[in-house]
Amino acid sequence: MLETLDAAAVRRWCASGLTALRAHQGEIDDLNVYPVPDGDTGTNLVLTFTSAQQALAMDLGTLPDDGHTPHGHALRLMARGALLGARGNSGVILSQILRGLADTLAAVPAVRGRQLADALADATTAAYAAVARPVEGTLLSVVAAAAHAARRADSDDLRAVARAAAEAAAHALARTPEQLPELARAGVVDAGGRGLCLLLDALVEVITGESPGQPASAPPTRRAPVTAVRESGSDAYAYEVQYLLDATDEAVNRLRAELDALGDSLAIVGDGAGTWNVHVHVNDIGAAVEAGVVAGRPHRISVTRFADQTAPAPGPQVALPDGRAAVVVATGAGIAELFAAEGAVVVPANPSTGELLDAIRATGAARVVVLPNDPNTQSVASAAAKEAHGLGIKVSVVPTRSPVQALAALAVRDPKRRFEDDVIAMAEAAGACRYAEVCHAAREALTVAGPARPGDVLALVEGEVHLIGQDLVDTCTAVVDRMLGGGGELVTLLCGADAPAGLADRVRAHVEGAWPFVEVQAYEGGQPHYPLLVGVE
Repeated sequence: MLETLDAAAVRRWCASGLTALRAHQGEIDDLNVYPVPDGDTGTNLVLTFTSAQQALAMDLGTLPDDGHTPHGHALRLMARGALLGARGNSGVILSQILRGLADTLAAVPAVRGRQLADALADATTAAYAAVARPVEGTLLSVVAAAAHAARRADSDDLRAVARAAAEAAAHALARTPEQLPELARAGVVDAGGRGLCLLLDALVEVITGESPGQPASAPPTRRAPVTAVRESGSDAYAYEVQYLLDATDEAVNRLRAELDALGDSLAIVGDGAGTWNVHVHVNDIGAAVEAGVVAGRPHRISVTRFADQTAPAPGPQVALPDGRAAVVVATGAGIAELFAAEGAVVVPANPSTGELLDAIRATGAARVVVLPNDPNTQSVASAAAKEAHGLGIKVSVVPTRSPVQALAALAVRDPKRRFEDDVIAMAEAAGACRYAEVCHAAREALTVAGPARPGDVLALVEGEVHLIGQDLVDTCTAVVDRMLGGGGELVTLLCGADAPAGLADRVRAHVEGAWPFVEVQAYEGGQPHYPLLVGVE
């Protein structure tokens, strides 16, 4: 049993935590409340923690040269490795939890119970700061409960505090269905929270030498229907404004009060060295930015219009004369070819922070726009952008949620425009492109369009199930009709790897007959899971 957490224990925790995540990877992947076949939280956590362990393995026996303790150095290596290897929202949040632990414990001579409690509190703060709109009933609730219990233990006994944190996390995980109706209807707990419980159990085992009892994760029985709800923008405020800010603590305190009066969802977090990440939902963009100018020096300003779920970002293409480039995430060979033809650097689907950062650096450009094309990759792209900023590369992320939006954004680039103006033009083009996905339901679910059963054809518009059908072609044409009913001049069709022969031709023929003044462009996208992606501009 350990009285303090040393570097060797940190390394053992990393190894045993990764083993636990791998053992439960499939279980966590299955904790997916949506009917579409895209559950990958377990996989993302494993890949993220694998990167953390690799960072430790590459630095075996190295003594810190920054004044930090050996255990602090090991935690910093883990946190850095996790950040560069982070995949998906869950991976990014986990990397921030590790960063919070490392920041607090790096210079602490001996890690006992109270020090661990303080570190968990800071880890919770870092985790919440990593999410623009924190939602309870998720990994965030689980880490917060662990931190609260550790503080409540009020003890220098490392074993007692670690056990208290792990037990509270397990109880918080069991309560997640009470906080999120989607989880309750599905009969599951939060996937990211389940992963964190495994890591805390591994920490207890390393500290005590005893294997804690594993909490039941979720009944592996038949799932009840679940409502597929996706996050959207605020109803009261139309824009999300974000920027980095160099300012004093006093100036930031005044800024908080001013921004709080302008909008909602305000979050301002600092790195402890005078740089702050500012996030707020407003209607008056100019006032939010001007408040930052008064407080200090804002930079990397981005604006998202919630109606479109896109944000301004810089220009495109490798080796443009003015030093701009674009990095785009692609989910299929055909889609990758389309982006490459537009001069973009293409990164395969579900990239890590490090992979995106490598692609950004490989462009050789001083200003880069990143198009993630998937909500689950947006936080990874933001983390890569922050890392690139430290290397002197200006990177902005346009949070495109579909490849068709990225095609629309890339089509309007103009290197003759001022960089910031080109950013706005790309964001507006992406926002003007409505998108839909057609797939087969992977599980039973209750959606806003009615009950869905495995094998049903689902048509999702802007991430929400709008149509449920039995015939693929009929559902595809119906969703295009629904989208064109709201206006449109150009329809883009991307056929997936499993699309039947002639699908695009049949949809095109239908549009030409029903909407004679609408242009149709069809491509072989090669994306998995979705036989057809649709864009309407």
